[in-house]
Amino acid sequence: MFTNTCIPFIRIKTLVFALILAVTALSAKTAAAGERHSMNSDWLFHLGDVFGAEGRNYDDSGWRCLNVPHDWSIEQVPERKAPGANGFFPGGTGWYRKQFFAPAQWRDRKAFIEFDGVYMNSDVYLNGHLLGHRPYGYVRFQYDLSPWLMFGATNCLAVRVDHSEAPTSRWYSGSGIYRHVWLEVTAPLHVAHWGVWVTTSCVSKRSAEVRIDTTLLNEGGGGQLVDLQTDLIDANGQIVASTLKNCDLGLATNGVFCQTLRVSHPMLWSPENPYCYVIRTTVKSKGFEVDGCETTFGIRTTDWSTRGFCLNGEPVKLKGVCLHQDAGCLGVAVPLHVWERRLAALKAIGCNALRMSHNPPAPEVLDLCDRFGFLVLDEAFDKWKSGYYGKYFDTWWQPDLNAMLLRDRNHPSVVLWSVGNEVAEQGKTEGTRMLKMLVDHVRQMDPTRPVTCAAHPDRGADSCVNAHGFYQPLDVVSYNYQEQWFEADHRQFPRRIMLSTESYPYFRGRADYHTTNQLHNGYCDFSPLNPWWDVKNNKYVAGQFLWVGIDYLGESKGWPSRGWPGGLLDTCGWPKPFAGFYRCAWGTAPAVQIMVLDDTLKSNDARPAWSWPHMVAHWNFSNYNDRVIRVDTPSNCEKVELLLNDKSLGVRRPADYPNGTIPWYLDYQPGKLRAVGFNGECAVCSDQLHTAGPAARLKLLPDRQSIVADGEDVACIEARIVDEHDRLVPDRDQLLKFSIKGPGKILGVDNGDLGSLESYQGSQHITQGGRVLVVVQSMRQGGEIELAVTADGLPQQTTTVHSRP
Repeated sequence: MFTNTCIPFIRIKTLVFALILAVTALSAKTAAAGERHSMNSDWLFHLGDVFGAEGRNYDDSGWRCLNVPHDWSIEQVPERKAPGANGFFPGGTGWYRKQFFAPAQWRDRKAFIEFDGVYMNSDVYLNGHLLGHRPYGYVRFQYDLSPWLMFGATNCLAVRVDHSEAPTSRWYSGSGIYRHVWLEVTAPLHVAHWGVWVTTSCVSKRSAEVRIDTTLLNEGGGGQLVDLQTDLIDANGQIVASTLKNCDLGLATNGVFCQTLRVSHPMLWSPENPYCYVIRTTVKSKGFEVDGCETTFGIRTTDWSTRGFCLNGEPVKLKGVCLHQDAGCLGVAVPLHVWERRLAALKAIGCNALRMSHNPPAPEVLDLCDRFGFLVLDEAFDKWKSGYYGKYFDTWWQPDLNAMLLRDRNHPSVVLWSVGNEVAEQGKTEGTRMLKMLVDHVRQMDPTRPVTCAAHPDRGADSCVNAHGFYQPLDVVSYNYQEQWFEADHRQFPRRIMLSTESYPYFRGRADYHTTNQLHNGYCDFSPLNPWWDVKNNKYVAGQFLWVGIDYLGESKGWPSRGWPGGLLDTCGWPKPFAGFYRCAWGTAPAVQIMVLDDTLKSNDARPAWSWPHMVAHWNFSNYNDRVIRVDTPSNCEKVELLLNDKSLGVRRPADYPNGTIPWYLDYQPGKLRAVGFNGECAVCSDQLHTAGPAARLKLLPDRQSIVADGEDVACIEARIVDEHDRLVPDRDQLLKFSIKGPGKILGVDNGDLGSLESYQGSQHITQGGRVLVVVQSMRQGGEIELAVTADGLPQQTTTVHSRP
């Protein structure tokens, strides 16, 4: 059994002064406490390698001005000769340069530059001086600027990014400074980087003990006596507990100081109630505040055992999906709201867990997981020495692993660490040594969470089937595509804690299914059980993570498909029809879904093991007139009635069919198809499809009416072709053209079709199923952003989004 009562945080330095954008100069006015500023705006970029670009006086007048996060690969045209692992997008080498002013008052302070992620092989320079090199593109890193700053003058920050060996991941990685950049200015006496760690113990509904370990660093001119004030703040902003500690720090030393607070009747963090507290840290010297930060954390307990996973003493099945970090037309430079929208869609399906495969995510994604209530498996690496990371492993595994552990250890959403995925070293003596090395290091850094490593489905000698083999060091044994072995392994190793870290999302799961099933017109006639039931029906299995939650770029099976099309959501973030199966299987509310088999649809991939039948959620089938059509209705209700044009086609019990999915065969007739779910004699839910008429007009549906004028915020706008009754016309796809007025820009356009070779960065796109997604981003001025759409034969339509200062 592995029990954890220790809970984590997110560090946010206090914002004190504003950035002034002339030559991107920073205000000369400083404050006593620590300062943290966005450095995302007004970079100059050049695609290609150049000599001397690190120099302060290098002539960059011909370079392109842009803001980061920025992914240069997604801006390029896919090339058949480019690697399919990278979605046929090229890599290359690029340079970024940014000028900023360092006030004279900084002379007695410390300044740090922090990158949330640069892909990859980054070299960072200040005024021509190399600050450092970082190969791994998925981790946050920080450099001290102070030794090379020119005070009272303009300074030049330069970053060289080398992705010339693309692909360097098995999926689309993007290229460039694709995550946020921050500038921190502190006193010489300050809280160390990632220097606050919050854990909890003795947790009950009546009380909880909160321990705060704060690392202070003194880089000043002598020993100092320090007052460390720590306040615990609830979600309403009220201080519920406080403590003060007097600390003695010598010159150029750091110290870890422990404080304890008690919370009465704590609100416990959970997927249903993701309640977070804040620790406010204030550092004072000689009565003056010199530094401070705020740390978000949650109070909860976790317990991993052969009974599965328990949260706050209650059993919870992980109903999870694996995620990569790109967002279709946006590449890997993904605005916060896009992730908000995607996670909300997964939550609505019934998903409660996310596996960050196979690298640490952007830090703001974990912030959202804390807020939405997702349970997170945080993963460091893919493949170890046998993969693209192999040549860096020996030198960089420890700093890269630490970057994940120290950054993420305070998130209440993170419940499990993973040190690898499907490593080729599995089952080898050297691999066992490497695994123990990684696991021991994680336990030393954070003993509060269990450690796992996702097993390759090839069960070779000395693998997870051997009690003393490769997976013996793990707290949780994670299986990729091995549900068929759960029962046998549990009998052999009854104390083993088991988790399905990758699973087919569709009707697969047991060894005999792989050999006996036949596919007919893309549909599995024998309807074997979905792997979910192998998890649900065995309490010793903690949960599952489907491969994959959202379609992603890269890992293409072949041109022209730019990626992997097997997700529950497409690249636009729209749920696919078969996502309704999981809404019924995972959800607690009564649900029924209509899915219609359309074997005329094209396929963007050739992976039958991951390929769901060609299901759609519409009732426009003029080519099926006088033909039998198949309709499936997954449901978690006791009974389902199907009606066509208000005529009942019968009542059936989902429990009588594999996977709770009822197949219906009927003569196609246009009109209205309706499924009604019953519990007892009461109708508790329904789903319906209507045949749409001819295209009559265009419609624009923004998901937000107002965004922030910060140059980063976005609205996602769905453009639809609709009939006279405002119904989506799914069988008329044509080119839509977009134009924009006001303080905004089109960031990307997409229709969810990975087989389309249209540009993601243009102002037009052909619809798929009658719709296109347009992502509109604000500028740094307020006002009304007007998006217009036109199409041949249809009147122009417009919509307005307010950009507020």
